[in-house]
Amino acid sequence: MYISNDKITFVKKKQPFLTMQLWVSLVIYLDYLCEVITIIENGVLRRFFYIIKFALIFSEVKTINKNYIVNEDIRDKEIRAIGADGSQLGILQTKEVLKMAEEAELDLVMISPNAKPPVCKIMDLGKFIYEQSKKEKEAKKKQKVVSIKEVRVSLTIEEHDIEIKAKNARKFLLDGDKVKITVRFRGREMELSHLGAKILENFANKLADVGNIEKPIKKEGRNMTVVIGPKKA
Repeated sequence: MYISNDKITFVKKKQPFLTMQLWVSLVIYLDYLCEVITIIENGVLRRFFYIIKFALIFSEVKTINKNYIVNEDIRDKEIRAIGADGSQLGILQTKEVLKMAEEAELDLVMISPNAKPPVCKIMDLGKFIYEQSKKEKEAKKKQKVVSIKEVRVSLTIEEHDIEIKAKNARKFLLDGDKVKITVRFRGREMELSHLGAKILENFANKLADVGNIEKPIKKEGRNMTVVIGPKKA
């Protein structure tokens, strides 16, 4: 703001062309883009996929940034500072450490806000968020989604058929999935629930070497069930 001859002129501060958050978002987006192009050839599907990925990436970066207090948002006068190389710089004035981060073209990030004084580290926040995003993406790829596979049997099932169905259930358990064995009662078969329990016990015994009973035998309306989970190594 300038005052000259009773005239007040406001000068708007020039903003950087690319903010850090936008830069990080673009880098992550390009990373996804390279992977997607090699997989999807259909033009319409590809564009739709880009839109979804772009929205998710911006949402992800925004969430990550909310977890950190950085640069001028650090209000404490003094902080315990850590250098970009991990060295302990001691307790310093915040403005002094901010200057150090600025000269190194890095960011000052508060990593322990509850400490007295809070602990802050000089780092490349954009690079850090990008690497965290890649780590989370890799971790999600490695996660095994455990599903429950249902095996249905009747009260009149024969031993040979039990063997076949137990063999299928064994495959599910070895793949890391849970198995729900269900006996369905029809009409007056409800009075023979003890036979249904014996069938389920027979199943559980055949799978005892690869699975453990997670939910014991119980009645659910006209059904009787037992849930078997894979044995942990």
